[in-house]
Amino acid sequence: MEELNELFYRDPYCQEFEAEVLSCTVGKKGFDVVLSDTAFYPEGGGQPSDLGNLGDAKVLFVKRQNGQVVHQTDKDLKVGETVKGKIDWARRYDNMQNHSCEHIFSGLVNRKYGFNNVGFHMGDDVLTVDFDGYLTPEQLAEMEELTNAAFRKGQNIHIFFPSEEELKALDFRSKKELKGKVRIVEFPEADICACCGTHVKNTAEIGSFKILSSFKHRGGTRVEFAAGKRLINYINMLLRESASCVEQLSAKPQEISGALKQLYSEKNQLAEKLSKKSERIMNLISDSLPSEGKLLFVSEPELTPFEIKVFCNRLAEKKNFESILVLSEQAEKKLFNYILFSKEPNLAALSRELNKELNGRGGGKPPFVQGSFASSEEEIRKAVEAKLG
Repeated sequence: MEELNELFYRDPYCQEFEAEVLSCTVGKKGFDVVLSDTAFYPEGGGQPSDLGNLGDAKVLFVKRQNGQVVHQTDKDLKVGETVKGKIDWARRYDNMQNHSCEHIFSGLVNRKYGFNNVGFHMGDDVLTVDFDGYLTPEQLAEMEELTNAAFRKGQNIHIFFPSEEELKALDFRSKKELKGKVRIVEFPEADICACCGTHVKNTAEIGSFKILSSFKHRGGTRVEFAAGKRLINYINMLLRESASCVEQLSAKPQEISGALKQLYSEKNQLAEKLSKKSERIMNLISDSLPSEGKLLFVSEPELTPFEIKVFCNRLAEKKNFESILVLSEQAEKKLFNYILFSKEPNLAALSRELNKELNGRGGGKPPFVQGSFASSEEEIRKAVEAKLG
């Protein structure tokens, strides 16, 4: 890790700055701009790049390339001019809070259980960290409390570049072998780690930390979490969803799960009643149809795929037809679902021909094939009768 001395390192709280445009070239996405100095953090170490503006140009992405910080912009900038930069501070500070939180959490897990952080990603809503060992829900609850306790101590974060000799004697976390000057970020009593990201000055700035979910992942544990303002945003989203459920279920927030259980119970009872009614209707329709022949063509609207299958099976058992097609129009999708029973030995090939002719899709194992046709009922009837009638 080379020694880095850009403005975003010297003053991670800098929100606006001025710098000279050293180069501006056409890139894959807009223009690639290099400045004499910059407060824009380039993507790296699991932390997303900063966004913002350089003059009237939007900064869409920032990366480090060939030792330079390259800003991808939507407009070109004049080489040699002095441009004013303004970063999206809310985004940057949120990333600082959550990146610092991840260090403390991962460091405490490493100290307590010896597990290493082997993966870290900062998404738009939540963050994920992967550990190379399994942590039980009880252990994670303990680590959550210890992490929040570290915030409450309000300790300053120490960032430094140790000499080669000092680095050899230093016990620090790192995911890979490092060369050159190494940037070390130290969180007192919690973590000391090689890192290229930006961080808050004091642990108290992080606010609160909450584990949102955890599960086994590649022999270890993946943890989803949020901290700081991001956690507040997440909680507000949950509260909005909760309020919507409360309104629709006519239940208090603490009664939502019970109301949902009751709703699903009523839904299952209704589904059972509808199933019995559907069965009676199918029997009535079946009794009204001919008993034998070459082709039986049946069309009933808005049947589910399961109902079509049950109906076709029932007709195949009760009737003596060489072929039976059960068709059901799905008006909203502008197509017909179908199941075709046939004693035709080349049913698979015939099914492919019908699908091609009727804008259909599907298949199956003879004597049944199923799928859908995007054609009119008259067109379907004519095509099927021509081949099986």
